[in-house]
Amino acid sequence: MGLLAKLKALFSKREPAKLGLALGSGGAKGMAHLGALKAFAEAGLSFSFVTGTSIGSIVGALYCKGYTWADMVGIVDNLNKKEFAKNLRPFSDMSAIEQFLEGYLEGEIADLPLPFAAWATDADTNEGVLLGEGKTARALTASAAIPPFFRSVEMGGKRLYDGAYTNAIPADVCRGMGADIVVAVDLSAFVKPEEEKGRVARLLGSALNYFVPVKTLPDAKSRGYAAADVMLRPNLYDFKATDVSRAATDAMFELGYEEAKARIPEIEAAIKAFGRTRK
Repeated sequence: MGLLAKLKALFSKREPAKLGLALGSGGAKGMAHLGALKAFAEAGLSFSFVTGTSIGSIVGALYCKGYTWADMVGIVDNLNKKEFAKNLRPFSDMSAIEQFLEGYLEGEIADLPLPFAAWATDADTNEGVLLGEGKTARALTASAAIPPFFRSVEMGGKRLYDGAYTNAIPADVCRGMGADIVVAVDLSAFVKPEEEKGRVARLLGSALNYFVPVKTLPDAKSRGYAAADVMLRPNLYDFKATDVSRAATDAMFELGYEEAKARIPEIEAAIKAFGRTRK
C-alpha cells in the first residue's frame, strides 16, 4: 500500500466528532427541549453525552434511555396536569414525582445506554452537585426540586435542591464527560425584567425568595455559555415555567423546534470545523 493510500485509510478510520447535549432548566418551558429534539432527529444528529438541570435533566435522561421526542410528548400528554397542579403546595414532597419517573426510568444512571449526568444544588453549602451515579429517578427529582414548591431531596448524604441555582445549563459538565462539540439549550434567554412585571407579581416573587434556602450564583448561566459551542435560545418570553395548558405547551414545542432547525447549519459547521482541525 502506497503512502497516499495509507494516509487515506488512516483518516477514514477516524471517529466522527462526539456531540454533547446540555439541556437547561425552565419547568414547563421544557417542551421546547422536545421540539429541539425533533429538529435534531430530522437532521440526523445524535448525541454521545447528555447533561441537564431540572426539567433538562428529566428530558436528558429520557433521551439517554432511548425515548424519542414523540415518546416524550406522549408522556406529557398522559400526565394528569390538573392533579399535579392541585398537589403543588409549598415544600411538597417529591416522592410522587419520583415514583412517576421510575415508571419510565427505573434503575441506576450507570444503566442508561448513553452517558448522562444531572446537576443539583446542596441545600447546606449552596454549592453545585454533579449527579452522575445513583438511582436515576431520585437524581432527577433532586435536580428539579425547586424551592419553595418542593422540599429538598436526600441523596448521597446531602439535601439537594434544583440545580438552576448553581449551573442552569451544564454545558461544561458535558464537555468534561468527553464531548468534542457541545450543543446547549437556554430556556430562559428571554425573560421579563422586574420592572415589566405587575406589582402583585413582584411582591409575590419577593415573598417567595424569602423562603428559598439557596441562592443563585453569579455564574449559574454564564458558565454554560462559556462552555457551549452552539447555544440555542428559543424565544419563550411570553411563557412562564408554570404554563401547562395545551396551547402553551404546543407553542413552546414549536418555538424549540424552529430555533433548533434554524441552528442546524451552525451545528453542522462546528462539526466540519472540528474535523478539519483534527486533520
